[in-house]
Amino acid sequence: MSNISELFSADGEICQAIDGFSPREAQIEMAMAVEQSIEEKHSLIVEAGTGTGKTFAYLAPALASKQKAIISTGTKNLQEQLFHRDLPLLKKALGSHSRTALLKGRANYLCLHRLRQHGGNSTLLEKQTLNELSQVRSWSTSTKSGDIGELKTLAEDARVLPFVTSTLDNCLGKDCPDYEDCYLVKARREALEADLVVVNHHLFFADMSLKDTGFGELIPDADLIVFDEAHQIPDIASEYFGEALSTRQIQDLAKDIEVLYRTVLKDAQQMHKAAEKCRLIAADLRMLFPETAEKGNWQRMLNRQEVQVEISKLSDALNVLYEVVKIHLGRDKEMETIFERVTTARTRLKNLTDTTQQGVSLWYETTQRHLVMHLTPLSIADKFSQFVEEPERGWVFTSATLMVDGGFDHFQRLMGLQKAKTLGLDSPFDYPNQAMLCVPRYLPEPSSRDMKAMLLDVAEKLIEAARGRCFLLFTSHAMLRIVAAELEDRIDNPILVQGTTTKRALLDEYIANESAVLLGTGAFWEGVDVRGDDLICVLIDKLPFASPDDPLLQARIEDCRKSGANPFAQIQIPQAVISLKQGAGRLIRDESDKGVLVICDNRLITKDYAKTFLASLPNMRRTRNLQDALNFLKEINPLKEQA
Repeated sequence: MSNISELFSADGEICQAIDGFSPREAQIEMAMAVEQSIEEKHSLIVEAGTGTGKTFAYLAPALASKQKAIISTGTKNLQEQLFHRDLPLLKKALGSHSRTALLKGRANYLCLHRLRQHGGNSTLLEKQTLNELSQVRSWSTSTKSGDIGELKTLAEDARVLPFVTSTLDNCLGKDCPDYEDCYLVKARREALEADLVVVNHHLFFADMSLKDTGFGELIPDADLIVFDEAHQIPDIASEYFGEALSTRQIQDLAKDIEVLYRTVLKDAQQMHKAAEKCRLIAADLRMLFPETAEKGNWQRMLNRQEVQVEISKLSDALNVLYEVVKIHLGRDKEMETIFERVTTARTRLKNLTDTTQQGVSLWYETTQRHLVMHLTPLSIADKFSQFVEEPERGWVFTSATLMVDGGFDHFQRLMGLQKAKTLGLDSPFDYPNQAMLCVPRYLPEPSSRDMKAMLLDVAEKLIEAARGRCFLLFTSHAMLRIVAAELEDRIDNPILVQGTTTKRALLDEYIANESAVLLGTGAFWEGVDVRGDDLICVLIDKLPFASPDDPLLQARIEDCRKSGANPFAQIQIPQAVISLKQGAGRLIRDESDKGVLVICDNRLITKDYAKTFLASLPNMRRTRNLQDALNFLKEINPLKEQA
C-alpha cells in the first residue's frame, strides 16, 4: 500500500493534481488511521470536525489499498457528490484504475415492466399522474441508467413514482419478462464487478437485514466498509432490524390485483373482491386516527375496542385473500409475487399485534392518508456487533457529530462497538475569529407563552442586521408555522418555508435571492452546505430534545430505567447534543466564512447539563448581549452604498 501521508504531503500526488489543495494535519491523521484499519482489519470511529476533509481522508486509502470497498453515505445528495465529483478527482490524482459504481435503492430506478403494465390503464390514474406518466415515458426512450433522478421535472414525491418503479413486494425478479433489460439488475451487476461501490445507509441496512437479497452478494466480498454521516446509523439500523406494515402496502396490493383482474385474469372476480375488501378495511382503520399526522404507542392503541375490531376484520380479510390467491397460483407470473405479498402482510400483522414480546417497541405513525404500524428493537448493539466481527474486515464510522462531552461512549454503546479504535479531530477553522455564539439575556422559559414574541423579536433584529442571509431552525413544525406567518407582516425579506416545495428548490431559491430568509425543521439541520456570504446567521429556537411523546423514545427510556441507568443522561442529552451540533454546523462551512449562531434557550445558562452542550459546540466567541451579535453581522455584511 502507498504511504498515505506522502500522498497528502505538499509535494504528493493529491497536491500536485488538484488546484488549491493544501495539506491538513487532521486529514493526514485520519487517512493514516483509515489505512491502518484496512491493514489490521479493525473498526475505527472518527469524529472529523467541519473542514477536516474527511471524504478524501477515507477515499484515498480505500483506492490506494486496491481492495473491495463499500462507501455508505447518509443522503442521496452526498452519494451523488462523492461519485460524480470527489471520486473522479481522486482517481485522476492517484492515477487509479479502480472500477467504481453508484448503487441506489430500487425505488430510484425505472421499472420497464410496471411502466408498460400501467400504460393502458388510464382509467385508474388521475390527470396529474397521467401527465407525469407521459414525461416518464418520453424520458424512458433516451435514458441509459434508468435513474429517476435524471428526470429533474418530476417532484421527489411525484404521484406517478409507485406506478413506474418496483418495490421488493411487487418485483418479479428473474421471472420478469424485462429482467435482462432491468436497470436495477444492470446497476447491481456493475456494483458486483466494481472495486469501490457508493451506496446509502438505507440501502446497506435493507440488505444487511436480508430484506432485499439481490444486493446481498456485495457485502460479503467487501474488505472495507465506510459509513459517512455515521451519526444517522443507530436510527436507520433500528428501523431495518424491525418490522413494519402500512395501509399503503395493502392499498398497493389491492391496486395491483385490480390491474391483473382487468387485463389478464378477467375471470378472477372473487380475488378482486377479496382484495377490495382488504383495501376498504385498511382505509377504515386509518379513519380511526386523527386527520393530522401523528406518532403514538401502538400497544396502547390496540386496547381500543374499535381498533381491535378493524384489526380482526383485516386479519380475516387477508386470510380470505390468501386462500383465493392460492387458487390462481401458476396462472400468471405476477401471481407468485402477489401470493408472497399477501403471506408477508398476514405474518407481519400477526407480529405487530402480539403485545407479549420483550425488548421491542410497538408504535405507529400516520400520514395524511395512511397508517404505518412498527415493531422496533430497543437495542441493536448485540446484533450489529456480531455482524461487524465476522468476517474480519476494516470498518470506518465517521461524521462531524459523534462525540458527546469529549467521548464516543454514546455511539459505541448504541452500536455495540466498544472494541473499536476512536479518533477525535478538531475542525481547522478559526472559530474564535470566524464565529460568535449568542444566548440572549432575559429569555423566557422554552415552554412559556412569551417565547413566541421573544423569538419573533430576536429573529426580526437578526434579519435586519444580516440583511437576510439567515437560517431560522426550529425543533417543531408548529413553532415554524407560527413564526413564518407572523414574520410576513414584520419584514420585507422573501421568506422561504420548509414544506412549501422541495428542499433542493428552497435552497436554490435561497442562494439566488441575496436577501432571503429560510425557515426549516429537521431536514435543514443537517446535510445542507451553504458557504460564504450566502449564510451568515443561524438561529435555533431551543435545545433539540426529542419529543417526550415519541413512542420509541418512551420505550427506550422505560427500558433504560429498568436497567438502573439514568435515561436523561444516557439517552436524551446525548441525542440532543448531536442534533444541536448538526444544526450549529450549518454556519461555518469554509475557512473564509463568518457568522453568528443564536440559540434562544436559557437552559444553556441555567441547567447543570448546559456544560455538556457548550463543550460539544465549536470554540466560538461567546456573548449574552444580542447587540454584540447584531454588530458582528453588520461588520460581515455592511450596507452597500447606493449608486
